[in-house]
Amino acid sequence: MHIYDQLQQFPLFQGMSRAELLQMAGNTKFEFQKHPPHKTILREGDSCSQLLFLVSGRLEFIRQGDDYSYSVSEQVHAPWLVQPDVLFGAHPHYDYTVNTLTEAHFIILSKDEVLRLLDDFLIFRLNMLNLLSTQSQRRAHLPWRRAPKNLRERIVRFLLDHCTYPAGQKTFHILMRNLAQEVGDSRLDVSRELNAMQEEGLVRLFRGRIEIPSLEHLFM
Repeated sequence: MHIYDQLQQFPLFQGMSRAELLQMAGNTKFEFQKHPPHKTILREGDSCSQLLFLVSGRLEFIRQGDDYSYSVSEQVHAPWLVQPDVLFGAHPHYDYTVNTLTEAHFIILSKDEVLRLLDDFLIFRLNMLNLLSTQSQRRAHLPWRRAPKNLRERIVRFLLDHCTYPAGQKTFHILMRNLAQEVGDSRLDVSRELNAMQEEGLVRLFRGRIEIPSLEHLFM
């Protein structure tokens, strides 16, 4: 696959003509990386100085709670742009540890190259603004959602709010007592509700771990 075909998979380059993509490909310093399976390529807290475009393969994102009492693991597949929202701003550091699950191929743009593309290509600039604005608007809406009506809805809200992408396979490493504290209920009631969800095929329960085969099924 040519580089302009790979770039067109990503929202930042959508709407650009073939001529613009060819011009960009010829004048931009792209870096190409290949990583083997089960390799840590980024750690939570690492400084972000580039955009990573996953063009093939699957990744695992892992994020810890601030008190380290729980963590969340998510799986994503290409095409995927790794945390474009932390390239700029007051805290330009990755929020997640990123591991490869399969062999993974990346196209990488340095921050300097991104700044140049923002200057040279109006569509790229608009796409970046739309991407960051959409993320900001979604986050601004979160406090205004309808309050959960019952324990199950509170559990689902907690799970959903701690995921980057609201679909797909997730794994929560959390003790029952900590989840009960997070949702404001007793450990026994949370255990009963999770077991009911397991009987419905929505989750799988293990000691200190909750596996969710498809997050979207929790709120359908």
